[in-house]
Amino acid sequence: MNEDPYKILGVERDASSDDIRKAYRRRAKELHPDLHPGDKEAESRFKAVSAAYHLLSDPEQRARYDRGEIDASGAERAEQHFYRHYADAGRANRYSTAGGMGGFEDISDVFSDFFGQRTGTSRNFRARGEDIHYHLEVDFLDAVNGSRRRITFPDGNALDLNIPIGTRDGSTLRLRGKGRPGVGGGAPGDALIEVSVRPHPVFRRDGNDIVVNLPLTLYEAVLGAKVEVPTITGRVMMTVPKGSTTGDVLRLKGKGIKTGRGAAGDQRVVLDVALPEKIDPELDAFMKEWRKTHGYDPRAAMRRAS
Repeated sequence: MNEDPYKILGVERDASSDDIRKAYRRRAKELHPDLHPGDKEAESRFKAVSAAYHLLSDPEQRARYDRGEIDASGAERAEQHFYRHYADAGRANRYSTAGGMGGFEDISDVFSDFFGQRTGTSRNFRARGEDIHYHLEVDFLDAVNGSRRRITFPDGNALDLNIPIGTRDGSTLRLRGKGRPGVGGGAPGDALIEVSVRPHPVFRRDGNDIVVNLPLTLYEAVLGAKVEVPTITGRVMMTVPKGSTTGDVLRLKGKGIKTGRGAAGDQRVVLDVALPEKIDPELDAFMKEWRKTHGYDPRAAMRRAS
């Protein structure tokens, strides 16, 4: 990839990390191979977008690219990185540095010393490959219950990725050996996959507990009831005590997230008494009569505290 990664993602060179991430997500969703089966052009553009993000999402790599030390593929620009550094020095100090690395007779010594191959010595230079960064969005239930997702790498290779139970938003999964190849027989780098967990319309996570707001009818709250409650593993029946009110919290033991380290969390059910959308005349008349002999003040404690 030799095209400017900023242009590929459609961002300015001073774009923030969040801007770069948003641009990548937008472009990746548009071009993902799963949405364009058999479309070689879309696949090629997807690879280019992924490679551009992998470069610019790494602060160190981005800084090196901006300084011209590496190209858009992440490869070293050897002439710029070595020769120019020494050749720009004054004639008397050419090929020497302030760090005391003088004594080179010609530019070939610079390269041979860097790679550990001085005259008369034959040592192989080996280096581990670079890690590559990816981003993956997963549904809430897939994250808390664990799942498998097929992901497509920029080179077109696909892999089934294990999403561990209890994966948190912002966590990083490591695939060893799936990064850039090593140099001189060195080990390959890893693929580091940052996971974003999509919000759920019903469930919220608090540590290993799951929190759910459960609407109740007025008569269920007053009289008590057995009601159906959703959990992350399916629906269960729960008893609502008589006289329950909005804000009361019931607990379903062990119905939270089990990560394999200790007991599973619980599910906390926060009750929310909901009146009918329309108050009919019968309820209106009943409440007026009931109020005459059963009046109470739920705001008395608030007035005393203030």
